Amino acid sequence: MNTKHFTTLFLALFGMTISAQEVLSTDKALELALENNYGIQIATTSVEVAENNKGILNSGYLPTVTGNAGGSIEKQNTEGELANGETRIANGAETRRYNASVSLNYTLFDGLGRLYNYRRLKEQYQLSELEARETIENTLIQLFSIYYNVAQLSENTEALKETITISKDRLTRAGYQFDYGQNTKLEVLNAEVDINNDSINLINAKQQLKNTKRDLNVVLGNQLNQDFKVDTTIRFLLQLDKDDLLEKTKANNVTLLQANKNINISQLDIKTSRAQFLPTVGLVGSYGWNESNNNSPLAFVLQNTTTGVSAGLNLSWNLFDGGSAITNNQNAKLNLEIQELQKEQLIVEIERNFNNAWDDYQNRLTIYEVQNDNIKTAQNNFERTQERFKLGQVTSIEFRQAQLNLLNAELSRNQAKYQAKLSELTVLQISGELLNVEF
Repeated sequence: MNTKHFTTLFLALFGMTISAQEVLSTDKALELALENNYGIQIATTSVEVAENNKGILNSGYLPTVTGNAGGSIEKQNTEGELANGETRIANGAETRRYNASVSLNYTLFDGLGRLYNYRRLKEQYQLSELEARETIENTLIQLFSIYYNVAQLSENTEALKETITISKDRLTRAGYQFDYGQNTKLEVLNAEVDINNDSINLINAKQQLKNTKRDLNVVLGNQLNQDFKVDTTIRFLLQLDKDDLLEKTKANNVTLLQANKNINISQLDIKTSRAQFLPTVGLVGSYGWNESNNNSPLAFVLQNTTTGVSAGLNLSWNLFDGGSAITNNQNAKLNLEIQELQKEQLIVEIERNFNNAWDDYQNRLTIYEVQNDNIKTAQNNFERTQERFKLGQVTSIEFRQAQLNLLNAELSRNQAKYQAKLSELTVLQISGELLNVEF
């Protein structure tokens, strides 16, 4: 196979490989993360545990029913004297006893501690849902941070490839000019050095891109088994309103909602601790069966069977337990004060974080717009410098500087674009709207 045919086949196969790469959209990445991310799965399972705990079977409102059964066999040698003086001997007399019973125990009143504990379990379940939501939001921020990093590195890699193409053209031109005596060997060597530097930068960028793709695959639960591309298109939600988002922050921020739930739980803890000062009234009942068989000639009754039902009420009142109930009640009140103070502190911090995030978002949008203008200027400058370089009106150093200016402008534009998008997502997370928008 000659070189031309081999090159044609290689390009065809390479093109098939590129076209076969899966394009991972943001929607698909989000779907994979929600289904397969291990952190989200753990959080979801924790919610299921809390849901089980808040059920009627764990409330204490149902009675306890206990069944008991037993049996025994005894063999004894017995000697007895009757009233008439007769002596009777029973060797190996066997006695069999059997019993079975069912007992019921039900608490009628426990100072309402059971009621408040049941409500606490429901609050704990809702708190676990908020914790799961926080895990999902943090995972999504991590997901898109890595996703957009992959997108940025992908665009950077393409920019570096274009730079190498330009540098190779420059080297070819320098070689021709040297062959015809229009410049010195130094121009050729400078062009070779620049190509080597550009190649090293491209190699590093490709390796960083591979590593970042692996990081993204970990967040997705290792669901991508082949190389993939990502969507580099960015859509900003420019219609966001600061005042509206600030109000939503105060109402929907997940950390603030968790603080409210902790306050509710602390209030129920106070009521539960008060229940220790009240009596407990319980209902007990049982049904039993007993049977005894005795084949001894000395026994008055050879077989005895009894059945019966019993029921009753019991009252228990811990009049003084050494002061632990009083201490528990006081500590519950203090814990409520701590929760309320933490909420006030949290409100101040969240409002500050929102304002910082909003300003950062606006600044990054402005920087992105400036970088878009800058890249137009750099592109125009490079094209003019390139034309003058071909005419021999500028030096290779000036041409290289224009080339680097264009590359740096492209890299800066890419960075500004994805940083602006991540800043937008941060604003949405703080305001509690991250899960309510389309990516």
